[in-house]
Amino acid sequence: MARNPRNIDRTVERREKTATWRFFAGIVIPFIVLVGRYRVQHAERIPRSGPFIMAANHVTDFDPLVTAYTLWHHGRVPHYLAKASLFRVPIVGWAFRSTGQVAVERAARGQNNTIAQGERIITEGLALVIYPEGTLTRDPDLWPMRGKSGAVRIALETGVPLIPAAHWGAQKILPRWSKRFSLFPRKDVDIIIGEPLDMSPWAGRKLDAETLSSATLFVMQAITALVEELRGETAPVERWDPAAHGQSEFGRIDESKG
Repeated sequence: MARNPRNIDRTVERREKTATWRFFAGIVIPFIVLVGRYRVQHAERIPRSGPFIMAANHVTDFDPLVTAYTLWHHGRVPHYLAKASLFRVPIVGWAFRSTGQVAVERAARGQNNTIAQGERIITEGLALVIYPEGTLTRDPDLWPMRGKSGAVRIALETGVPLIPAAHWGAQKILPRWSKRFSLFPRKDVDIIIGEPLDMSPWAGRKLDAETLSSATLFVMQAITALVEELRGETAPVERWDPAAHGQSEFGRIDESKG
């Protein structure tokens, strides 16, 4: 488990870690620690204060707890773009609303509001975590697949640091699309934080499809490089695209059917 770093900004930590956040952390963190050992590389790259966007790979539904624990343990509080349907789940929805999470509408008509809500998190000086893939990766070998443009749009419109991150091992705790946790023995989960990305080639440009596409590809390449470092393997040259393989954008896939 990562040790508490000495460079945490205690003023920021006290402001962000409200009584509500501490209440939920007191419930969730013991479970997170029970099932896993978390080894964080380059935690010093997590900003001590101020807003930023963390963009990470997405393999399992346990991923948000990994990134939440990582940020919490290093003095920051995470805010996510979460599926709107989760806000309608009893208790879960209340927890999300209480901690200021952002509801994401799957329909195109909700995208502008989602971006606006994400930018609100940034203007409040907070940390926003985004999984650019938009859902669990469809890649059979769990490599990052093609990304969506929400993270780069918010980063370019607000000018805040966009920090890539990757983790590997959480799928041993909760396999992709599974609802059953593997509790024992404790699993090793590795997390690596990348350097803030240089988004200057796209700064000031019209945020049209070409700009957003090339910037998103840049971000996904950075995330994939971090995953390669953790796995000690090389990712496929061609990134997985669900549409090209006749897969739906969202929902679970029955892997037993190939």
